[in-house]
Amino acid sequence: MPKILFVMTGADHWTLADGTKHPTGFWAEEAAAPYEAFTAAGYEVVVATPGGVVPTVDRSSLAPEFNGGQEGADKVEATLASIAALRHPLALDDVDLAEYAAVFYPGGHGPMEDLAVDATSGKLLIDALRSGRPLAVVCHGPAALLAATDSDGTNAFAGYEVAAFTNDEETQSGFADKAKWLLENRLVEAGVDVRAGEPWVPNVVVDRNLITGQNPASSAPLAAEVLKKLG
Repeated sequence: MPKILFVMTGADHWTLADGTKHPTGFWAEEAAAPYEAFTAAGYEVVVATPGGVVPTVDRSSLAPEFNGGQEGADKVEATLASIAALRHPLALDDVDLAEYAAVFYPGGHGPMEDLAVDATSGKLLIDALRSGRPLAVVCHGPAALLAATDSDGTNAFAGYEVAAFTNDEETQSGFADKAKWLLENRLVEAGVDVRAGEPWVPNVVVDRNLITGQNPASSAPLAAEVLKKLG
């Protein structure tokens, strides 16, 4: 069975500008919806995190208001509970890219804490990008792109069109004035061409083998684009 690699945050908090540790992790829908799409299409999902840490779900992402009601919240939680790979992740250092048909980075605020500065993840992103295999990243997942720097110090994703969680969405979430930095700003500073859509509306951008989504609502459409690339 062909495999798709989920690279996920190992962080259970996000350090804010005042030093407060805000509880977080990965966003439930951003793992659950692609997992369902990929496994239904016959792919095995393997999870990897920094140090092989079992990833933490952001508890707020399981709330009914973020899942279309209680039934949706229960469904997402049940999907996550069914994913054995979440409980037995590989360490990023042990990943062999050649074993995977595609690579996917879910979001949540966790990647702002660890993957944004993780050199092993950064190298994996560069290798995946240059391999031509589908590389998909959603919501706050593009924080990981900030660690993908070449030997000359430039970002490997400079010049690529990318969707990512926007300043407007961070403001509406109530975190823009609390964060040390904003994802959209940092990506632009790195030379990435951020293509912002309307807040909370699905927005998927495809640039060569890179497929990116703006927010949780973009997770399922992003997975569909990955499967289209995989044929």
